[in-house]
Amino acid sequence: MCDTMVALPNVTRGKKVLFAKNSDRQPDEPAEIVHVPRTIHSKGSEVQATYISIPQVRETAEILLCKPIWIFGGEMGANEYGVVIGNEAVFTKEKYNKKGGLIGMDLLRFALERGKSARAALEVIIDLLELYGQGGNCGYRKKEFYHNSFLIADKQEAWVLETADRFWIAEQVKDIRTISNTITIRGEGDIHHPELVEHAVEKGWCKNPEKFDFYTHYVAKRQIEQIVAKGNARYKRSSYLLQQKKKEIDVAYMMQVLRDHQPVKKDWTPAKDASFHSLCVHAKNFLNPSQTTISMVSEVGEKLQIHWITGTSSPCTSIFKPFFMPRAVAAIEPKTTAFYDPKNLWWQHEKLHRLVLLDYQNRLPSYKKERDALERQFIEETEGFLKQNPTSVELKEFSRQKILQAMKKEDEWIEKVQEVPASHYLNPFYKRFWAKRNKWNRLSLQN
Repeated sequence: MCDTMVALPNVTRGKKVLFAKNSDRQPDEPAEIVHVPRTIHSKGSEVQATYISIPQVRETAEILLCKPIWIFGGEMGANEYGVVIGNEAVFTKEKYNKKGGLIGMDLLRFALERGKSARAALEVIIDLLELYGQGGNCGYRKKEFYHNSFLIADKQEAWVLETADRFWIAEQVKDIRTISNTITIRGEGDIHHPELVEHAVEKGWCKNPEKFDFYTHYVAKRQIEQIVAKGNARYKRSSYLLQQKKKEIDVAYMMQVLRDHQPVKKDWTPAKDASFHSLCVHAKNFLNPSQTTISMVSEVGEKLQIHWITGTSSPCTSIFKPFFMPRAVAAIEPKTTAFYDPKNLWWQHEKLHRLVLLDYQNRLPSYKKERDALERQFIEETEGFLKQNPTSVELKEFSRQKILQAMKKEDEWIEKVQEVPASHYLNPFYKRFWAKRNKWNRLSLQN
C-alpha cells in the first residue's frame, strides 16, 4: 500500500513543484537509495529488469531511486531532467499476469532513464506496456500481484497514469493531485488507450459507451485486495490535507502529511490503531501486513532538485535527509542487505523503529522533539547553504554530512529509547508478529 502526491507551482509557497510519496511494502522488506549516473550503452545491448530483459537504449539519464533491495526498478525516484515518479498498486477487473513481465517498479525506472519530461516519461510507460505488458510477483516474502498507477511530474506539469493490464488512461494535473491503491480517474480522462472504452463494452462492464467511467467500469470493487487496501479512504485523506493548505504547501508540510495517522487521537499507537486508513502505514497483523519502508519529499527547481528522503521505515519515527540532483547525490554505504547491519542507514533505524514499537506512546516522545528540531535545522541550513551557489562536490559533501549527523543522533536515540521501560500492554499476537521478523532479520532487541 502506498500514497503519492504532487502540488504544482500555482499552489505551493515557494512556487516550485512539490512531490511526495510513502512506499509501503512488506514490514521487513529493506529499502535502499540508489544513484545511477548517466550512461552510454553498447549498441544492441539488453537490460535485465526484475523478470525479463528488453533492448537497452543508447543513453540512459542519471537517476535517483528509492527501491526494495531485490527489485530492478523503484517505488519512487527522479532523473537529472527534473522528472519525478511514484507508482501505486491498483486492483482491476483485468487478469494479472503471474508468469512475469515488467512490474510497475521496472516501468518507473525505465521512464526515469528514458524520459526528459513528465509527458515523455508517460509515453515511455505506455510504449513498454504495449510491447511487453505488465506482470510478475511484486511481493517480498508473500507473493503479490496487481496493476499499477503512476504520478509523474516535472518542473512544469504533472500527469496521473492508471493502467489495467495493457490498457491505460491519463489525466493532466491542474494544481493538487494524489493517488493511492485504487483507480481514481473518472470518465475518459484526457488521453487513453484507443480500445479502452470498446474493451469495457465488449466485456459487459459498460452498457453505454457515452457514459463510460474508468473508475466505475475497471475497478475491482469486490476483490479482497481492493476492499482491504482502503485506497479510496487514503486518496480522500491525502487530497483533503493538501487542499487545506493551498498556496501554503511547503516541504515541511509535505513531511507532515506523510506522517499522518488515522484516527486522529492523542494516544494513537500502532499496536491498537494501525490501519490502512493512515498515510503513515504500520504493520500490525496478517490483516494489516504492510509498512511504510521509505519516504521521499521532492522540491523540483529549474536547475536544482532537493529530495528529502528518510532512507528508513515509518516517517513518524524517522528524519528526512537532503539529497541533491543532478550530479550531486551522496553515496549510501554500506549497501543494504536482507539482514541487520548497525552501520547501514536502513537497518540502523530499523532497530530504533522496532524498539519504539514496543511502547510507542512512551518511547517516541523520548526523542521526537529533538528529531523535529533537527529536521527543521536541516531545512534551514539547506536553504542558507543553497544561497552560496555551491558546486556539485560541495552539495554532495553537505548531504553526506547531514546523513552522518542524522545517523549519529539515531545511535543516541536508540540508547535513550532503551532507557524507557516498555510499560504499556501489547497484544501477544502483535508482539509475536514483530518477534518473528526480528528473528528472520537477525535483529536482537533489548526490551
